[in-house]
Amino acid sequence: MPHRRLKKSEPVFSITTLPDLGIDIKDIEDDFKRYYGHRLGRDENCRSVHYVYEALSMVIRDRLTERWKKTYIACKKQDCKKAYYLSMEFLMGRTLSNAMLNLGVDDVVSQAMYDLGLDIEELIDAEPDAGLGNGGLGRLAACFIDSCATLQLPVTGYGLRYEYGMFSQTIVNGEQVEEPDHWLRNGNVWEIERLEYKQRIKFGGHTERHIDKEGITRVSWVDTHDILAVPFDTAIPGYQNGTVNTLRLWKATATEEFDLQEFNAGDYAESVAAKNTAENITMVLYPNDANENGKALRLQQQYLLASASLQDVLEVWVGRHGNDFSNFAAKNCFQLNDTHPSIAVAELMRLLLDNHELSWDDAWTITRNTMAYTNHTLLPEALERWSVDLFKQLLPRLMEIIFEINARFLAEVSAHWPGDKARIARMSLIEEGDQQHVRMAYLAIVGSYSVNGVAELHSKLLQQGLFHDFYQLWPEKFNNKTNGVTPRRWLAACNPELAELITETIGDGWLTDLSLLKKLEIYVDDKAFCKRWYEVQQAAKQKLIDYKKQELGVDLNVNALFDVQVKRIHEYKRQLLNVLHVIHLYDRIKRGDTANWTDRCVLIGGKAAPGYHMAKKIIKLINNVSHVINHDPEVGNKLKLVFLPNYRVSAMEKICPGADLSEQISTAGKEASGTGNMKFMMNGALTIGTLDGANIEIREEVGDDNFFLFGLTEDQVENLRDHYNPAAIISQDEDLQRVINLLESGHFNQFEPGLFDGVIDSMKSPHDPWVTIADFRSFVDAQKRVEAAFQDKDRWTKMSIINCANSGKFSTDRTIAEYNNELWKLTPVHVAK
Repeated sequence: MPHRRLKKSEPVFSITTLPDLGIDIKDIEDDFKRYYGHRLGRDENCRSVHYVYEALSMVIRDRLTERWKKTYIACKKQDCKKAYYLSMEFLMGRTLSNAMLNLGVDDVVSQAMYDLGLDIEELIDAEPDAGLGNGGLGRLAACFIDSCATLQLPVTGYGLRYEYGMFSQTIVNGEQVEEPDHWLRNGNVWEIERLEYKQRIKFGGHTERHIDKEGITRVSWVDTHDILAVPFDTAIPGYQNGTVNTLRLWKATATEEFDLQEFNAGDYAESVAAKNTAENITMVLYPNDANENGKALRLQQQYLLASASLQDVLEVWVGRHGNDFSNFAAKNCFQLNDTHPSIAVAELMRLLLDNHELSWDDAWTITRNTMAYTNHTLLPEALERWSVDLFKQLLPRLMEIIFEINARFLAEVSAHWPGDKARIARMSLIEEGDQQHVRMAYLAIVGSYSVNGVAELHSKLLQQGLFHDFYQLWPEKFNNKTNGVTPRRWLAACNPELAELITETIGDGWLTDLSLLKKLEIYVDDKAFCKRWYEVQQAAKQKLIDYKKQELGVDLNVNALFDVQVKRIHEYKRQLLNVLHVIHLYDRIKRGDTANWTDRCVLIGGKAAPGYHMAKKIIKLINNVSHVINHDPEVGNKLKLVFLPNYRVSAMEKICPGADLSEQISTAGKEASGTGNMKFMMNGALTIGTLDGANIEIREEVGDDNFFLFGLTEDQVENLRDHYNPAAIISQDEDLQRVINLLESGHFNQFEPGLFDGVIDSMKSPHDPWVTIADFRSFVDAQKRVEAAFQDKDRWTKMSIINCANSGKFSTDRTIAEYNNELWKLTPVHVAK
């Protein structure tokens, strides 16, 4: 039976007078026993850690929920302006440990579990990662909504509830094998299904025009194939401030569970076909879009997110203000996290025009004053483009609106640059060719009041390159918001020993004002403090060793340099350059060139997109090189290379505290920002990197002497393209010659001839966009400077402290404060604790 809403005349019992739940040890223990025994029906004979984890999570969730309700009531009373963060990815990781920290109950809960004979670490590890993201984009979204709650800003996150998250990666014979990540297999204790707020989403059909009673032409989108979007809400707590915001994730379901007539006729498969087709939309994160079906599914995902979220917001608005939208833009704004949700521009127009019967001018004014667009890429191929034919088939009404937006926009361009047909063609929302395509990034720019990049260099390159025409037309729209990470998860939670040392030394204010870490600099000459810092770092490395030894059966030397590169596997991120350096070190050992040697453990982790052939070959190369080096007794502990399988949020929480050196070695001008670089820096790792993304700002913060710079600049890379000659570079560098010879001779693939020919040919090509060979010598020289610094333990420790002390800029609290002060203009809502 469908959910109905209570009539206003019906009595509603009050829940505002319920006593607050206690947070002392006895309260936690009593509630835990009640949930474990009564709700879950378990006793002391149950040996499954899952039910213990679930019972504890219910205890914590209850305490979040009461603060959640108070936050909602406070926002409603103030009728405050709100922001909505639309993202196709939210890489949340695990919730339990973060919730305990932000509630301020981690010590109490740990003691309560200890009293019951339970290990809190085991319970935390029992939680599956909510892997609803591919990498930095989704993790940034997760950090952002954490900071919004900590700053007490009324911001709701909107995303999709994928049944299967980012795939689980296993390594078989050195190759990546993808396995389904069914993270919802055992349900999700942290979410609340809100069927009463479901929304109807249209696909297909056609449009019809009619004249309304005012004589205005209106459009109806009819004969559509509809699905329902059902919201699941998750509480997002701020850091010990009583505020709990909402992350609302949409699940696609059928309008009817099954066709009873088909079922009764014996066609059981067809009777549930509609249900299965609908649920497929939110089944998998990033379906393979190499074919038309995959492209259609991805477009359906993007439209589902935009339409359901906008309908949700408009429904609340109409419930409180009726059909008066005169103040809507003053009270609402939508932040589009990259190009994926940019269809929201056209969808908001559709809803205002067709459902609420506003004029075009009024609807467009509202849209352009509520939408803000964040761009996350400098790679043109990564910007969303959808064929006009596919749009017309799936979203015919949206295509009409986009055509109209484009026509009006091109008239504006033509008025600004009369007769400039080339510019008009470049700026059109519709890309001409054998097949027309909709340029979704351009739609986002045209329909927004703000366009921002995510690092100073990235924003500059957007203005000078990718979006230069638009910047010339609307320079006031463009701005920069350098990314960050939340220090609660990426220092306090993942590295409690270092966090404790910091708090003991400078107080705990840094948890919500990371700039206070600057106070640590006065201790760089304090021998006792430096000794303790070094000991904490060594203990973190030992934890990482134990973690990986158990998982991979590899034993690492705690006194070696831990050289770490963990991120999505992509040619522009240049894991290949890292491998070339490892082969160079191996070659030195084999030649006996080990005077003044620095032992090194190189750890590389990351996933390659299932259809990305070259990235998967690079993973195979890493593992083959690893096998040769790690099984050579002549190499021993001088050098280890380890590929870390199934890289994810919970793995990074163990990896980043144990890193000495952070590899941020992308081709200059290709990485928008990076956030792994910030996590490592915050935990005291030193960076080796190019002048790319946020590396530039990290170097500015720590100073040249505390950053290992190498490589061509973005301008030098561009100037090199017309005359790039890798063969000449190789011929002039004996070390590089030996490395290439080892690869070409098949030394690392003796039983798999020709396996890496494509990888070798790509980097030797004069058309290699990543100019890997060009940066080899500079990278090797920078690594020698790393070794010299690492051999002086006192110097390295001081550099580590300086890196942590100067990481204050890279908190998402700072980033979100900038978004709010400059773009959103929200007023913080204080909630009684």
